[in-house]
Amino acid sequence: MRKTGNRPAQLEADLGTADIGAMSLETINGTLQLIRLTNESADYVARREELRLAEIELMRQRERVAAMRRRLPPGAVVQDYQFQEGPAHLDAGDAPITTVRLSDLFTGPNRSVVIYHLMYGKRQTTPCSMCTMWIDGYNGVASHIAQNVDFAIVAAADPAMLRQHARSRGWRNLRLLSCGDSTFKYDLRSEDAEGAQDSTISVFTRDPDGALRHSYSAHPWMADDVKERGIDLLTPVYNLLDLTPQGRDDWYAKLDYADGRR
Repeated sequence: MRKTGNRPAQLEADLGTADIGAMSLETINGTLQLIRLTNESADYVARREELRLAEIELMRQRERVAAMRRRLPPGAVVQDYQFQEGPAHLDAGDAPITTVRLSDLFTGPNRSVVIYHLMYGKRQTTPCSMCTMWIDGYNGVASHIAQNVDFAIVAAADPAMLRQHARSRGWRNLRLLSCGDSTFKYDLRSEDAEGAQDSTISVFTRDPDGALRHSYSAHPWMADDVKERGIDLLTPVYNLLDLTPQGRDDWYAKLDYADGRR
C-alpha cells in the first residue's frame, strides 16, 4: 500500500487532507496543547504535562514488554488437543456436535491461535461475569481480530451450556469450543485438579513441520500481591474507568445490572 509520510495511503484517505491539517500538534511554552480551553489553572497545566510524559513512558514500556513477548524462544510442544463444537451459526441449535482439534483452528501459515479460557463448567456452575465482559468485547471486534490471528473461546462447560450463554449475550461472531474432560485447561492452569476455573489467555503457534507449540499464557494473578490485574489490558472497560477521577474503585462486572442492561 502506498504511504504518505509514515501513514498508510488508506489512513490518509480516511482522515482527509483537511483533517490532517486540523489535527496538527501545537506546543506552547514547552507544553503540548491537548485541548483549546484557555481557563485552566497553571497547576492543572503543569500536572497534566507531567502526566502526559508519564503516559508516554508507560506506552514505551508496554511496547518494550510486547517486544519481549515477540522475542520469546519457541515454547513447549503441545498435544493436538481435542474440543467439541456445535453448528457454526449460533441460532441453528446445538447439534450436531463435531470434534475439532487445536491444529484445525489454524487457518493459514504464519498465524497464531489465541484462546480465551472462559470460567464456566465443572465447579464454575454459572458463567463468570468478568469473563463474560471480556468476551462481550471480543465479539464486537472479532472481524478485526480475524485479520491477523485465529481466535476462539474455550470453556469446560458442555457445548449446549456454552452456546446457551453465548445466545443470551449475542456472541454470534466467535468460535465457541468445549474442552470437556480433556487436560487442556488443566495443562494451561486455567483449571485445578478439583475443577475450579480461572480466566486465562493463551497463544499457540504451529511450526512448518506441523508441530504445535504453546507460545504465551497470562492469568489475572501475576504474584502473591497481584491477583486480579494480570490481563486488564485485554478489556477496554478498566482502561476507560482509569481515565476518570473516580477510577475503577471496587467495581465488578455483573451478568445483569439494576438498570436492566446486560
